[in-house]
Amino acid sequence: MSRKKQVIFIMTDTQRTDMLGCYGNERMITPNLDRLAREGIRYDKAYTTQPVCQPARAAIFTGSYPHSCAGWSNCMGLSDNVPNIGQRLSDAGIHTAYVGKWHLDGGDYFGLGRCAKGWDEDYWYDMRCFLEELTPEERYRIRQMESIEKYNITEDMTYGHRCADRAVDFIEKHRDENYFLVVSLDEPHGPHICPKKYVDLYEDYEVPIKENMKDTLENKPEHHRIWAGEEYLKVCREDFSLKPKEFLGCNTFADYEIGRVIDAAEQQEDAPIIIYTSDHGDMMYAHSLTGKGPALYEEIVHIPLIIRGLGQGVDTNPVSHINLAPTIFDIFGVPIPKMFEGRSIWQEVLNPQARCNDYVFMEFGRYEVDHDGFGGYQPLRGVYDGRYKMVLNLMTSDELYDLEKDPQEMVNLIEKPEYEEVKKRLHQAILDNMYETRDPFRGYYWEDRPWNRRTEFKTWDSRLMTRQRENEEYEPRQLDYGTGLPMTAAVRKKGESDAKFAEK
Repeated sequence: MSRKKQVIFIMTDTQRTDMLGCYGNERMITPNLDRLAREGIRYDKAYTTQPVCQPARAAIFTGSYPHSCAGWSNCMGLSDNVPNIGQRLSDAGIHTAYVGKWHLDGGDYFGLGRCAKGWDEDYWYDMRCFLEELTPEERYRIRQMESIEKYNITEDMTYGHRCADRAVDFIEKHRDENYFLVVSLDEPHGPHICPKKYVDLYEDYEVPIKENMKDTLENKPEHHRIWAGEEYLKVCREDFSLKPKEFLGCNTFADYEIGRVIDAAEQQEDAPIIIYTSDHGDMMYAHSLTGKGPALYEEIVHIPLIIRGLGQGVDTNPVSHINLAPTIFDIFGVPIPKMFEGRSIWQEVLNPQARCNDYVFMEFGRYEVDHDGFGGYQPLRGVYDGRYKMVLNLMTSDELYDLEKDPQEMVNLIEKPEYEEVKKRLHQAILDNMYETRDPFRGYYWEDRPWNRRTEFKTWDSRLMTRQRENEEYEPRQLDYGTGLPMTAAVRKKGESDAKFAEK
């Protein structure tokens, strides 16, 4: 722990684990992130809560699952009664600053250009702020991949570089304060804009063709086949090759900008703690799919996570973005709010051999509100226990994979009777999590599945429970409907407090 409690939280967008050298791909040029991994703790089984930009960020920056804070789709503003962690930490006396992509205000991809509650307005710099510095011609050019060569894109023209500039300025000016600084890069997300020299590093690089890039999806959910379509199923052809030089070049450019922030931090007498992650990955034709969407395949949900400044090693236990907010609060010594839906992995940070999560949970609601496409509403809930991954696809069919035997998730085991105990255990874990977190989409339809007929709660009243929120730091304690008095227990049988105060 540094003399001052200082944490720099760095994140990228659409950066898969195999896009970092430290996660085993020696062809990737990411020296700064690789150095963080050598000097810190690398988490080998870290997962996003939802493989979409806004929902992933919602979990990180509110401590709540996307379904709990109305962040379950891009372009939806979060619930007004869900404070972000900047507001909570600021109210606890920590200087908080957010530089970079926010994507939580409902203001389409770029944001509204308005500082969210709790963060230092002098450093707020979402993508709308960046674009409004440019002329209309410059805005257009910076969104076209062809501009890399056509207009000789330089570092100072990019969003990532200007974010790093502000982050370095903050670090230098606030070295004597307790602070929480977020540096949120849009890179390497499309349109993959960066100086040409980074693209040239991958001029001759071809992505190795894995078995799951030839997946014809026969035993997979129907919506995966619709997503793939005839165009994307071309990956099964022998002549298929993938050369994403701009994407990977921008990936190395992001590493360079992150290096500038790390270098500035290391100029301090006591270097701040650095936490690094990415929001989600990209399918890149795995399972014949592109982008991200309503699936929980490893390519889009298994994300990089590194913490430097609290020890060294490799942690092989399952962890989640939902664990980050309470862990950050533990680092600062701030009480963890009841509203946080994940547990702190502080003990695991101190000892990577410890295991804080029996399961990590993932979900999907909708990809985008502004656009009709991307499959529309595709509700799913999933769980991973470190070996097995289960996915409940409410409107199609379900999935079960053994990642130890089948790391590329080719064989769907959901109909295999020999996995009966595993299926029931994971199914129960998903249901318990949905009810414990007040999932607004919970109901009997998640319980009664073709491979596990559970009908005990297939009634209109379901589990006959009341589950109210506890957010006393920012609002009065909620009242019981039947008595008008403050609730005594947030989770209780429906109507049980009525009897307690009933006239005799």
